[in-house]
Amino acid sequence: MLMLTSISSGRATLSFRVLRAVAPLCVIAALPGCALDAVNPGPIRAEALNSPTALSSLVNGTGRDLSEALNWTSYTGGAVTREIFPGGSTGAFGISVQQQNGKLSDDDGGNWWNFSQRARWTAEDAVTRIKTVLGTASANNATLAQALVWAGYSNRHLGENFCQGVINGGAPGPHTVYFERAEANFTEAITVATAVNNINLVRAATAGRASVRLLRNNTVGAATDAAAVPSTYAYQMPYYQTELDQNNRIFWASANQPYRAHTVWNTYIETHRRATRDPRVPFDSSLTILVGDAAVGTLGRVRWYIQTKYPTLSSPINLSTGWEMRLIEAEVKLVASDLAGALTSINGRRIALSLAPVTAANLTEGWAALKRERGIELWLEGRRLGDLRRWDALSRPGALDSKEEIPGRDLCFATPRSEKETNINFIPK
Repeated sequence: MLMLTSISSGRATLSFRVLRAVAPLCVIAALPGCALDAVNPGPIRAEALNSPTALSSLVNGTGRDLSEALNWTSYTGGAVTREIFPGGSTGAFGISVQQQNGKLSDDDGGNWWNFSQRARWTAEDAVTRIKTVLGTASANNATLAQALVWAGYSNRHLGENFCQGVINGGAPGPHTVYFERAEANFTEAITVATAVNNINLVRAATAGRASVRLLRNNTVGAATDAAAVPSTYAYQMPYYQTELDQNNRIFWASANQPYRAHTVWNTYIETHRRATRDPRVPFDSSLTILVGDAAVGTLGRVRWYIQTKYPTLSSPINLSTGWEMRLIEAEVKLVASDLAGALTSINGRRIALSLAPVTAANLTEGWAALKRERGIELWLEGRRLGDLRRWDALSRPGALDSKEEIPGRDLCFATPRSEKETNINFIPK
C-alpha cells in the first residue's frame, strides 16, 4: 500500500512524489481481520496510482493517515482537556510543560497539524483520483464510498481540533470550513454507499454527518441523521502492533514500557469511576509502581493510575457510535428546552449499563449532565476539545467538573510555525 508523505497543510510540493509502503487498513466494524504484510517499493511516480488496481491500496493509505493523526491529537487533546492528567514525561511520548498547563501554542511542534492535514489531503486526492480513473462507474463503487468516509472524518477531525481552516496552502480562515467539507463528503458517501448497498459505510457516513451537523448547529439535521443509526453501532479506527506509529499512542504512553507519561489520577474520570464503577471509563493501578515516570511541576511525582479503555497496542479508537447518536438527540432536545426528553435519551445508555439514571431539576442541570455524559461516553476519542469550544461559543449553560477546568486553557491546536513560515498567506507583506 502506498501513502503520500510530502504534504504540509495539503500542499504537494514535488511533481515526483515520494511514497512509502504502509500496512493495509481495515475497519473493525466491517472486517474481522486485516493482513499486515507490506513491502516498500521505493520511490514511484504518482501517475502509477492512476490504475484501477491501485485504488484500494491508495484508499487504505488515507485511512492509515487518519489513524496517525487521531493517535496524536486524542492523546494531547486528552491531556489539555484533563481527560487524563500528566504523569511526568515531557518529551517523546510525554506531555510538554506547555500542554500540562493547557496551552497548544504554535511553537510546540507541527506533528498534530502535519498528520491531520496529510490525512485530509490524501483522502480528498483519492476521491478525485478514483473519479478520474473510473469515470461514471465511480458512482457505484465501494472504494469511492470509503474514500469519501475517510475524507469526511479527516475534515471533522481538523475542525474539532484546530483553530484555523487552511486548505492546500491557502489563506487562513475559520475552522468551520472543515465542517462544511466534512458534511459534503459524508453526504456523497451516503449516496455512493447506498448505491453499492454497503450498509456499514452508509451508517458510518450518516453518523459522521450527524456529528458534523451538530457542530454546525444544524440541530434538526443532526437529530434526523442520529435517529438512523442503531445504538449498538460502532465505527472504529484500528491500530496495530506491527510498527510504532501504528500502535495506540494513548496505551503506549502509559504502559510502563518504559513510559508512565499520563495518569487518570486527579481527573473527573477518576472521581466518576470510583463513585459509579462505570465500565465506560476503566482504569487500574499497580501494587508495586505507584507514581508516574517524572515530576509534574510543583506536584512532584504523582499517583499512577492506568487507563484501560485501550488495554493493548492494537486497541481501536471510536470514530462514531450509536450511543453518541443518542447523546446528539439529547443535546438537540436540550436546545429545544425538552428536559424530560433529553434525560430519557441520556439515561438509555446508563440503564443499559445498570447505572443509576441522571436527574436534573432544570435546563442548566440538564446541560451539565449532557456535558458530563459526552465526556464519559467519548473519553479519549479526540472529541473533547471540539465539544468544549462549541459549547463555549454558543454559551451553553451547565458547569464542568472543577477537575476538568484549567484557567486560560486553549480549546484548539494553533497553526504551527512551520505552516506560518512556509505558507505565503501567513508571511507579512
